Amino acid sequence: MAAIRALVKKVWSIHRFLVLLCTPLVLLPIIISLPPKEGKCLYVILVMAVYWCTEALPLAVTALLPITLFPFLGILPSNKVCPQYFLDTNFLFLSGLIMASAIEEWNLHRRIALKVLMLVGVQPARLILGMMLTTSFLSMWLSNTASTAMMLPIANAILKSLFGEKEASKDLNRENEENPASLQQNKLYTVPTELQFLASTEDKDLMEEKEVVIDVAMDLKKEDEYKANIWKGFLISIPYAASIGGTATLTGTAPNLILLGQLKSFFPGCDVVNFGSWFVFAFPLMLLFLLLGWLWISFLYGGINLRHCRKKKSEIRMDAEDRARAVIKEDYQKLGPMKFAEQAVLFLFCLFAILLFSRDPKFIPGWASLFTPGFVSDAVTGVAIVTILFFFPSQRPSCKWWFDLKASNTENVPLLSWRRAQETVPWNIILLLGGGFAMAKGCEESGLSVWIGGHLHPLESVPPAVAVVLITIVIALFTEFASNTATIIIFLPILAELAIRLKVNPLYLMIPGTIGCSYAFMLPVSTPPNSIAFSSGHLMVKDMARTGLLMNLMGVLLLSLAINTWAKSIFQLGTFPAWANIHGENITSLLLDVKNVTLSSLNKI
Repeated sequence: MAAIRALVKKVWSIHRFLVLLCTPLVLLPIIISLPPKEGKCLYVILVMAVYWCTEALPLAVTALLPITLFPFLGILPSNKVCPQYFLDTNFLFLSGLIMASAIEEWNLHRRIALKVLMLVGVQPARLILGMMLTTSFLSMWLSNTASTAMMLPIANAILKSLFGEKEASKDLNRENEENPASLQQNKLYTVPTELQFLASTEDKDLMEEKEVVIDVAMDLKKEDEYKANIWKGFLISIPYAASIGGTATLTGTAPNLILLGQLKSFFPGCDVVNFGSWFVFAFPLMLLFLLLGWLWISFLYGGINLRHCRKKKSEIRMDAEDRARAVIKEDYQKLGPMKFAEQAVLFLFCLFAILLFSRDPKFIPGWASLFTPGFVSDAVTGVAIVTILFFFPSQRPSCKWWFDLKASNTENVPLLSWRRAQETVPWNIILLLGGGFAMAKGCEESGLSVWIGGHLHPLESVPPAVAVVLITIVIALFTEFASNTATIIIFLPILAELAIRLKVNPLYLMIPGTIGCSYAFMLPVSTPPNSIAFSSGHLMVKDMARTGLLMNLMGVLLLSLAINTWAKSIFQLGTFPAWANIHGENITSLLLDVKNVTLSSLNKI
């Protein structure tokens, strides 16, 4: 086994080296066949796309390539590339990550999770619902990966209290199948004394005893299958809920922020997407998807059984549920009463959310209207609140300390130290966001976006509603094999130009594309949450494929419903906005310039 693993590692190393070396060489003809600047920009984007999809380089390292390749190839000067890595959108995301670090530092997320599970109950279907609701809520503010990693140990503890060790139950069942007499030794059923006496003397009663043994073995087999299915349902619901929950807020997942950043790059006049408007649109969509996803998972894995819903529970299952309830209650009690630091973090977290919602809610004037227009963004709000975390004391301050000269001059420990923030914040995601914004800037400045728009004529006849469904399906399938962040970086410029060609609001195509890339449910490699759940050893690829296929279809249909109903009034999707019209006029003028340059060069020839 060790030799096989070593061989696989060697093969993978050779594969990565070949991809790194061959990709730039294979794609070189693109520079020759296209106009100079557009061809060079497309070359860089395709090289980065291949590296992202194959992970030949770490994702964050690939995101740094525009800093070197754009200036060397004459696409953009470095003083225009480098600022893209720290736009205000990056700081909004950074503030969300720092707030998540403070929540994790004081175990506030665990207290919330256990409290929700205590409220929903311990029946399997209810527990799955509780797991999904808690994970999705945490994923709105923490990263999807962190939410999954935090909830899985809680799920495992509850499952073990419900069913015991899964492997032990399998061994017991195997013993029972191999030796029916072990059923009696393990006291799985009791044979009355009279039956034993008659069985020793009458063949008829002997046959009846054998039938009882077979029936008990069948029941045990069904019970073991039920336990295995419930176990799978628990584990598979957590990463799915994390992926769904991350779409509800702008800071919930990186693709949402990439949309915001690229909107500012392509359409500077677009101001309809902010934290509040996004939440009003995406939160109802998240709730609908969670409800349908819960029904599907519960039905598929036995949490909801329509045939046996009226049957009385067995004493074994009732005892198991009592044990699970006791485990949840015990874990919650171990946390003790709510500490001052937890209360402070909870207050700042609520203030963080309220200020982001109310900054510019559009339907009424927000608090940002008190300041100079255009000066206060969501990033300003986020950074202002998380700054407090680094000096606010974690212990309740005492007024006596100020007047008692003999009191010890001990240093107050803040709610969050910078060392802790450095350790917990995934800085690679910040670089990945910056790489996406640099790519968007390169597409715009080089004229590649114009060139792409000029080759989208065949799609102009597609009805916009059909285009939304097709785009979501294509992106959802693509993101099963590639990083969500890389996927949306590649597709957003194309969607922006396609919207201009179709004469529809760019958000009508860009929002479904952004959310669709978070709907990766079918494979373990699709997202880190899927990989974490799969690594538990209780799930198979076919389990995720079977469950995820319908989840993907439900996501596409619900997203199409949302974008054609309540999203139209929130983002004014029914009209072609002025900020998109200005961009379209710029494209037309650029296309005319390209045409004139081409004609003049032909005349010279």
